Amino acid sequence: MMDPEPGPFFLPLRWHMTSWRQAVNQANQNKVVRIGGASGFWGDSSLGAPQLVGSGQIDYLVFDYLAELTMSILAGARLKKPELGYATDFVSVAMKQVMKDVVDKGIRVVSNAGGVNPQGCAAALEALANEMGLSLKIAVVTGDDVMALLPALREQNPPVRDLQSGKPLPEKVVSSNAYLGALPVKAALDAGAQVVITGRCVDSAVTLGVLMHEFGWTSEQFDLLAAGALAGHIIECGCQATGGLHTDWDCVPDWPHIGYPIVECMSNGDFVVSKPTGTGGLINPAVVGEQMLYEIGDPQAYFLPDVVCDFTAVHMVQSGENRVLVSGAIGRAPTPFYKVSTTYMEGFKISAQLTIVGLDAARKARRTGEAILTRTGEMLAQLGLGPFTASNLEVVGAESCYGPHSQAMGAREVNLRVTVTHPRKDALDLFAREVAPAGTSWSPGTTGSGGGRSSASPSIRQYAFLLEKSALSPQVLLDGNAIAVHVPSGQTWTAPAAPTVPASSAETYAGDWVEVPLVRLAWGRSGDKGDTSNIGIIARHADLLPWLRTQLTTERVAQWLAHLVKGPVTRFEVPGIGAFNFLCEQALGGGGMASLRNDPLGKGMGQILLSMPIMVPTSLLANL
Repeated sequence: MMDPEPGPFFLPLRWHMTSWRQAVNQANQNKVVRIGGASGFWGDSSLGAPQLVGSGQIDYLVFDYLAELTMSILAGARLKKPELGYATDFVSVAMKQVMKDVVDKGIRVVSNAGGVNPQGCAAALEALANEMGLSLKIAVVTGDDVMALLPALREQNPPVRDLQSGKPLPEKVVSSNAYLGALPVKAALDAGAQVVITGRCVDSAVTLGVLMHEFGWTSEQFDLLAAGALAGHIIECGCQATGGLHTDWDCVPDWPHIGYPIVECMSNGDFVVSKPTGTGGLINPAVVGEQMLYEIGDPQAYFLPDVVCDFTAVHMVQSGENRVLVSGAIGRAPTPFYKVSTTYMEGFKISAQLTIVGLDAARKARRTGEAILTRTGEMLAQLGLGPFTASNLEVVGAESCYGPHSQAMGAREVNLRVTVTHPRKDALDLFAREVAPAGTSWSPGTTGSGGGRSSASPSIRQYAFLLEKSALSPQVLLDGNAIAVHVPSGQTWTAPAAPTVPASSAETYAGDWVEVPLVRLAWGRSGDKGDTSNIGIIARHADLLPWLRTQLTTERVAQWLAHLVKGPVTRFEVPGIGAFNFLCEQALGGGGMASLRNDPLGKGMGQILLSMPIMVPTSLLANL
């Protein structure tokens, strides 16, 4: 009998494996994974999830719900009712609206809605699915809770210190959670979960985990991880990627029907930012660039658990109507640490407001606020309760946040806002009683207290520190099984050389000049991390960069914002998109939860900087 002709079943196994790998690689090269970002925070519109699912343009739906304050709120909710402690809107609103379509269309969902009780969130979602007659395979990521480690951490040497203030670990801790990375999300999806619910993770991890699963990216492919993290960072704040908060707000169409963002991701790390067809909003390089710079520090060293990202060489190109192609992220090995966000109680806090109408409204309001503080301070002393630990008086409507740059002291209607803190709640109850009497005692035109007496609440503050990754053991719970997740130990961080920046030619110009506000020359957006604010500034045209580089110095920015920023200001360059990122320390009055300001998150700081006057050649304005 003759041997059979050689055929595919008789070729060497090595040939088969090589051919299979080539086929898989080719399929991945042509593959596009479409991820919709349905939520930027707990409280975002309920429009996002049904809009994205109904568009037919997504494969995955991701949600970001958690901020530091949210974690403390969820921790308090769980203390009152053990089954709570998660973002209830994820179950009762978002998933209730879209669950049937999610199941029918095979859309997979990843959300950090679990907060401090991801298993409780999964149980509530499963109950809803059963009620609707649907079957969902739900995975839970655990391992971010650090509360049990705190006693040992208090005793360790060297002691734990806050990353910004250097203070020791506080006593009355409400919550303490490490920012986990994308590997647990990948593991859950690899195991077949249709819905993945996490506790605390970095905001971009819900997207990066999807891409690691879909494309088979490994934990050593740092450039790809940086690209996937950037895709997640762009959509983690919802409509901020589709025209929300854009400097040129008047150019953004159809606000009521603004589209939620979609990233169309490719295996090489490139991605296109888009939105559902027919929705409002605007996607262009300026919008996406503003979001890339939002809430980052050094753009060459954006630290995440899976990778250290370098965004300085990122490029953005308009690739179609409301479509921007993003490429060029660089990644380096992650550090051996998780960042831990801890919240703690320190006394109580209260804010009260009054409206003052008429001529000299701002002066009348300020005198009214000073009188309230003086009177209540004397009453506290008489009762032996001690002084307020902190106080802040703002005249909203008179541009008090602009400090010496205010141009509205002649306003004829303002809001007086007075905020105080004290170790004892009864001291703040006294303060609350003494606000309304201003309506008959002092300034004419005092009104606006009809909302009722303000009430004191616990003053929750943030404390952040680093924890070695080896101290935690993330795992995935699915179908009654626990899947351990291996997290690489990381490497000691070595800062790379600063990006190359072209020499400035502004000093040699001898033509006509004109002074204009910075907003004529640049787009800008500000964000927050604890008591630090960052302000990203993007040149509207490449020719403007030399003049911005020369005049928008750290010294001048620090001087312009001196009434708000008490620490150093650092400028970083982002050559890929023609931008600067200013990192302003001790800028938010203690940080979002601790701050007594009307703008505790620094949302207005970018707008204040954009009013700074800049000198430019008259000829350059013709290009704008």
